[in-house]
Amino acid sequence: MPTADDLFRPTSGQQAEAEAAPAEPEQASEKPGKAPEKGPDKGPAKPSGRVRHDEKMTVYLSSAELMAIEQARLRLRGEHGLGIDRGRLVREAVALVLADFEERGESSELVTRLVQE
Repeated sequence: MPTADDLFRPTSGQQAEAEAAPAEPEQASEKPGKAPEKGPDKGPAKPSGRVRHDEKMTVYLSSAELMAIEQARLRLRGEHGLGIDRGRLVREAVALVLADFEERGESSELVTRLVQE
């Protein structure tokens, strides 16, 4: 029976790159878990869009929430010609909520909804 290391090992190309590349220290201006800030005006950060992501987060959803995300994705494709995946849709939604929270703070939609729970 295979071990967890056998099942979750990096592919040969990724493993060679990971072993060859030395670990780079993070710059002082970047904080873990925070997206880089946008341009000189320091406005809200934009979502990363369609790029390879190094970090992963698992989120559990109800069937209704997952269905709503899938329906939104299909509407974006059908009504607006935007062929995006669910991950991109969720990253855009998170970016919008975080930008609203950064701009409006306590009166943001995020705080309002969380206080109501």
